[in-house]
Amino acid sequence: LCEHWDWRQRNGFLKDRACRVLLLTLERKGLLSLPPPKNHGGGIPRRRIVCDIDIDTSPIEAPLSHFQRLTFTMVRFGAEEKLWDYLVHCYHYLGRSSIVGAYLKYLAYLDGRPVACLGWGSAAWKVACRDHFIGWDPPTREAHLDKVVNNTRFLILPWVHVPNLASRLLAKNTKLLVRDWSHYYRTSLALLETFVEKDRFQGTCYKAANWIHVGFTKGRGKYDQHTYSKPIKAVFVYPLRHNFREMLHG
Repeated sequence: LCEHWDWRQRNGFLKDRACRVLLLTLERKGLLSLPPPKNHGGGIPRRRIVCDIDIDTSPIEAPLSHFQRLTFTMVRFGAEEKLWDYLVHCYHYLGRSSIVGAYLKYLAYLDGRPVACLGWGSAAWKVACRDHFIGWDPPTREAHLDKVVNNTRFLILPWVHVPNLASRLLAKNTKLLVRDWSHYYRTSLALLETFVEKDRFQGTCYKAANWIHVGFTKGRGKYDQHTYSKPIKAVFVYPLRHNFREMLHG
């Protein structure tokens, strides 16, 4: 369908995520009938992740100043993406994210040892508190949503215990993300967002990295599902530019 409409992102990739959401929305409204899903388990199947790379799980416990280098590797399109998938699959409480559409993944290293995984993807379609913070009405949101990116995964490996590492990772990765997203998707970002499950986490590292808490979700999920079946999450945003509102209003 995307090919038939020539419906593409700015970098030429097909808008498959938007198309999937559109088709599911039209089906819910009774305007069309889709073929039966190939997966009858209710969602994207969680495929088995296999990694043949040995991982050193010995404890990393020292002040951040003890280490000489904190580095990042952008692993989408690269050989290390398999390692990212494996680590998130094994050690993140939500498992590996099946990101549809635009996304980038990063591995973080302290003196050459992997310590964290960060994933970024397309923004949530509609979030009341975020949209109010920006000052969006529905048409303006639809026109400029691609300038917002969601921190879909943030994992510090369980054997890593380094004070202040989480906020440092966010601060340094943000700068790389702005550059890389512009390179791969031909879009200048204005704002970052993330959702923190409020009954599980406090969002301390986001607060320490100067992210702004703007409210809570309503439990409808990323694509504004009509049922309130998802955990309530705190919504944090991070403006990337002083004129971010002007950028998000065109």
